[in-house]
Amino acid sequence: MADLVYLVHTSLDGCIEGPAGEFDWPHMGPELSDYANELSNRAAMFAYGRRVWEMMSSYWPDVESISTHPHDLAFAPIWREKPKLVFSRTLTKADWKTTVTNGDLTEEVANHKATATGDIILMGGYALAAELGRRGLIDEYLVCVHPVILGGNKRPFTEGADRAELQLVETRTFDNTVVLLRYRAKR
Repeated sequence: MADLVYLVHTSLDGCIEGPAGEFDWPHMGPELSDYANELSNRAAMFAYGRRVWEMMSSYWPDVESISTHPHDLAFAPIWREKPKLVFSRTLTKADWKTTVTNGDLTEEVANHKATATGDIILMGGYALAAELGRRGLIDEYLVCVHPVILGGNKRPFTEGADRAELQLVETRTFDNTVVLLRYRAKR
C-alpha cells in the first residue's frame, strides 16, 4: 500500500506564503532540487487541492518560456508526465494527466493508496493537508524550512488542526540553507 506524503515548504516563521500570497521565496539549490526530483520520480502521483493545482498548472506546463532556473527545467518534464490528483468541490476537469475528485476524502485516499505503485505526494497547501491529517490519512510529513521570515498568516495546517503524534525519522540540510524535517505519523 502506498503512503500519502505531505511535502511542504515553509519559512522560518512557519508560513507557506507571504502576506500577499507570494511564493517566490523557496531556495531550490542543487541538493534540494536533486532530492525533490528523486522523490518526485519515485512517486506514483502528485496530489493537490484546487488552489495549489491552479498555481502549479499555470506554471509548470510552459515553464521553459518563463524560467531558466535549473530546478524548474529539471522538474517540469517530471511534472508533465506524472499522474496528478486534485481534490476539489468546484473544479470539474483538468489537463496534464489529472484526475479531479470531489467524492468522500477518506474513501478516495484509501482507494488511491491501495492501487498506487509508489507514494502519493501531496504538495503544498494547508486546508487540504489539515483535513487529511485530521482524518489520519497522512503517513509522512516532509517539511522544508527555508531561511526567510515572511510574516504571512497561512501555515502548513489551519488553526485548530487536530493534535497528531509524529516520529522524527530524518533531519537533513540542503545547500547549507534549507533544513528538511521528516516525520512519520504514529499509529
